[in-house]
Amino acid sequence: MIVVATENFELYHGVVNELRDRGVTFTTIEPGDPIPESTTVLVTDAQGGIAGGDESVPSDVAVITADPESPRRAVESALAAVRGEGGRTIVGVDPGTRPGIAVLTGETVVAAFHVPLEDAVEVIREEVADAPDPVVRVGNGARLQGATIVNDLDDVRVELVDETGTTPYLGTGARGMGDVLAAVNIARIEGDIVDEREVEPTEGELKVIKNRSREQSARNRAIDEALARRVASGDLTIDEALDEHGDR
Repeated sequence: MIVVATENFELYHGVVNELRDRGVTFTTIEPGDPIPESTTVLVTDAQGGIAGGDESVPSDVAVITADPESPRRAVESALAAVRGEGGRTIVGVDPGTRPGIAVLTGETVVAAFHVPLEDAVEVIREEVADAPDPVVRVGNGARLQGATIVNDLDDVRVELVDETGTTPYLGTGARGMGDVLAAVNIARIEGDIVDEREVEPTEGELKVIKNRSREQSARNRAIDEALARRVASGDLTIDEALDEHGDR
């Protein structure tokens, strides 16, 4: 059983709400109270919230020190400890204009995101920030968007994964879930370690970028090829390219 022991109001409510949202059985105690015999994981804070002091915590109880600003991370660590899973964090990414991102601890999906491409790297960095030996697995489809993500993740292990067959069939009511479910499958496939991915955009890909810029332009004018190539490489967003082109 998971036990929460802290006098930090913000931490208490953050952790308790996360546990309730996930339907997890837990209990709370006041710092200094005896730890229940059924305790397997104790969630506390760094300011002495451990019940009764360090010496009173049984050796078979995992102690999770939580940060009030990251209650979800504490809960994920607590659940991993309860399940006895390996501690490695694996992030799967199904690239595209709105990448699907899945975060796994062991075989369990602990978080999922579906965000604009320009936000993807920041989300991934936040998810691996405190993880020991994390790995990010990026699908090899959507070449240009995938290259943008790979090239911006220069301080974490990145693997390029053959994503063939990773997008599942979606039944009625599951529309919009495909990218995230594909990211889960990608996370479970070992790939080739890469430091960067150089991709030369095709004429068709540049044409798509130009057409999108025309649609977003106040003057109904497309950006030139040089700017389109910078968009393709991830150096600029279409909005930034339009600003440089003077079409705002």
